[in-house]
This record gives sequence, structure tokens and C-alpha cells, in this order.
Amino acid sequence: MKLALCTDVLAELSFVQMLDRVKQYGISGVEMTAGGWSPCPHVATDELLASPSKLAAFRGELEKRDMRIVALNCSGNPLAPGALGEKHTTSSYKTLELAGKLGVKKIVMMSGLPGGGPDDKIPNWITSTVSWPDYMPGVIDYQWNEVAIPWWQAFTRHAAEHGIEQIALEEFPSQLVYNPSTLLRLREAVGDIIGMNLDPSHLIAMGADPIAAARKLEGVIYHVHGKDARIERGLADVDGLLEYQPVTQTKTRTWNYVAVGCGQDLKWWKEFFSVLRMTGYNGYVSLEMEDLTMSVEAGLRTSIDALNATLSQ
Repeated sequence: MKLALCTDVLAELSFVQMLDRVKQYGISGVEMTAGGWSPCPHVATDELLASPSKLAAFRGELEKRDMRIVALNCSGNPLAPGALGEKHTTSSYKTLELAGKLGVKKIVMMSGLPGGGPDDKIPNWITSTVSWPDYMPGVIDYQWNEVAIPWWQAFTRHAAEHGIEQIALEEFPSQLVYNPSTLLRLREAVGDIIGMNLDPSHLIAMGADPIAAARKLEGVIYHVHGKDARIERGLADVDGLLEYQPVTQTKTRTWNYVAVGCGQDLKWWKEFFSVLRMTGYNGYVSLEMEDLTMSVEAGLRTSIDALNATLSQ
């Protein structure tokens, strides 16, 4: 496995400055956002699609530093009702087109989340039993069979036409695909171009075991995010893991995203990567640093040291 960096954490730097900083960290792979929720600080998708000269210059900066785009990311909610879904659908298709022009074979996304019915104006994430209230089963059927599966069938056909080989879906809460079972459901309906972007932090925050998940997902893991989460002792014991406080309120949340090694210890990370390697994954691990309890630089250095000490190479 090799280490890469999700570059949005260096959003204050220009594209060229960011590449130089990443090289200083001893990393030669980058995952950059080209659509979705991100402001895309390093990828001007529309400009690159419109200008062959700008696209060539963009590629040239990577080549002169011997750096590789390991994936383009367009995580958003293309299944949302109304303007948001339309916006994210458009940016998802543009990301496919840009990836094709850059020769990038892998896209990192989220599945999206529809409303609960055709008249809803906001997405509806159902995580309670469908046994009661009695409107729940109809919502699930609508979200999967009338919205998600048709959208993803059309999108994956277009992706294949642009040379995309893998679409790695992040199991993010408030998405229709948020765990291994829901990923496998979509994959069965759409095809094997769909796989998992296994981000252990989200499974930890939902009370699952990423190592067990890696075993279940053998052959289906297309990408991995190096990201940790910490269950906060004394808080989660009282209020559980369902948490809607802003991520900035780290002191009172029942769990937080933290630098790698600040949630699970290095022994855990060694086992995680060992199991990933054992089950066939030997690709990039993209560090996604979202620890708000320390500075960006401290979080990056802490995480890089931890990942370099534990990756199965």
C-alpha cells in the first residue's frame, strides 16, 4: 500500500504550492476534489474541460514532480430533491469527463440520499426500524427502486464510456449507502464498477468494526481513507453515538474525527491494514485529515507518522 493525501486540507495553498507541500511530506499521490460539496480548491473543473492548454499545464505540474492523481473526488448528494441534486448530478458527470481526459480510472463519491417521496424537498435518512410507523417501508422502496438504482445505472454506463474502472463509494452517514450491506445492495443492482471507499472513521462513529467490515468486503474495496475517529468516554456512555452537534463542538460531542492514532492505537491500525492486505487490497490509502482538536500541520504530521508506521507495504 502507498500513502496519498486528500488535498482539501491544504485549501489555502494554490495548486502548485499544494503539490510542493505534499512532496515535502514524502507523498507522491493525491486525491483531489473536482465536484460535489467541496469548493474544489485545486481543480477548476470547468476551466480544465474548456481549455486544452490549461489541462496540459495542469498535467505538466504533476508530471514534473512525479506525482499521480490516485482518484478524483466528487462527494455530494446527486440524489437530493431539487436544485441540490441537479447541481451535484451535473458536477458528478463533469468529474467523469475530466477524469477521462486526465486518464484517472477511479472516482471517489458518496451514494447520495433521496427524499422520502416524490414531493419531499429535503433528503430523508431512515435508520430506525421500518416496522413502525407504517410509512417507512414505502420510503425505502421509493429511495432505492425509483431514485437510486435508476440514477446509478445511468451514471455507471456513462462512467464506463469515459474509461472509469472503479467508483468507490464512501460509507458516510446520511447517505443511502452508509455501511457494507447497503454498498453490496447497490453493487448487486448496478454492477461491479461500484465498490467501497472504506473510511474507518465513519464505521467507528456508527459503532461498527472496520476490520470486520474489511473481511466482509473482500474484493469489493476499491479505495481506503486513512481517517480516525474517537468515541469520547463519559459522553457516548450516556448519550450514545447518534450525534448532531456541529463538528466544531468537539468538547461536548460523543465522538470526534481525530488524527490517525488519536482514536485507535497503532496496534489497531496495523491489524486493519494487515487484514486489508490479506483480503486483497494493496492500493492507495488517502489521508483525510479532519481533526479539529489540533492544528492542520500537527494533525497532518501526526497522521503521516502513524500511517507510515502501520501501512502494509
